[in-house]
Amino acid sequence: MKKVIRVLLVVCLLGGAGFGIWYWQNQQNGGDADELVIYGNVDVRQVELAINGNERIGELLVEEGDRITKGNLLGKLNTERLEYAVERAKAIVESQRQVVARLEAGSRPEEIAIARADVTAAKATALDKKRNLERIRSLVGTGAVTQEEFDDNLAAYESAEAQVNARQAELDLAVAGPRKEDKEEAKALLKRYEAELAQAEHDLKDSFLYAPSDGIIQDRILEVGDMASPQKTVFTVALTDPVWVRAYVSEPDLGKIHEGMKARVITDSFPDKEYEGWIGFISPTAEFTPKPVETRELRTKLVYQIRVFVKNPNNELRLGMPATVKIPLDQSRPSSEKK
Repeated sequence: MKKVIRVLLVVCLLGGAGFGIWYWQNQQNGGDADELVIYGNVDVRQVELAINGNERIGELLVEEGDRITKGNLLGKLNTERLEYAVERAKAIVESQRQVVARLEAGSRPEEIAIARADVTAAKATALDKKRNLERIRSLVGTGAVTQEEFDDNLAAYESAEAQVNARQAELDLAVAGPRKEDKEEAKALLKRYEAELAQAEHDLKDSFLYAPSDGIIQDRILEVGDMASPQKTVFTVALTDPVWVRAYVSEPDLGKIHEGMKARVITDSFPDKEYEGWIGFISPTAEFTPKPVETRELRTKLVYQIRVFVKNPNNELRLGMPATVKIPLDQSRPSSEKK
């Protein structure tokens, strides 16, 4: 009798073990032939925001936990020095623009008129000197004037003629206006000053930190008065879009899924609520089962990472939150994959 009981007990244990193995495998494969159930964690992208400038922080406008939207002003540097640099650059540019305008306009009519008058006056003086020289030359032979007096009058006449040539040259320059090379040099210098102004304005703009996209402030690392630089993170931001569940699929189940398949996501925090999702990425390479799996046997199995993107309209899904993903398997593949 005892032997029969022992046999029955062994049969029951084997049957129970067999049922347990069948149940575990059934759960691993989703518990339903028409649905694949996998497990993972909610994941989001994180960015580290820094101010693109080397100056002390003047103002920070958000705290940890604050929600931000794209374009929100998050903070800025002390801008006094940068504002002075912009004003100085503007003044230099304006000054050089006046130089270019003056060269482009050429000589004013009044300047040309003055140059003409100077030429006329120089010619009158030269003519007077010439007449005096001719009178003295006729008297040299009579002894009424000395040779020295003649030489002095000759030198005065030649000097007057030289003044006529000089005044005429000045008139020609006034009429012709500035040289082309001078104009081009002034224009090139203006471009340089305009570039320096643009750089100063860009540096001033970089002293303001704006949100690159929607998200939540996770960490506020620097404070007002700290020295900022492009290499120093001011805020760490968790982006609220996109949100996905990082999960792993075993090799036997890999052929059952494809990108674009619809999925439903359930979390322990909201067990009665399902979130719409879709498979957006399937890793092309295998990896070992993640370390959180405790059994030695499962750790030696190879799995494939997938990302199930989730609609999160109420921002209820948080980074690291455990999630269950249910994928109906009765979904047709895209026509491109069937060929």
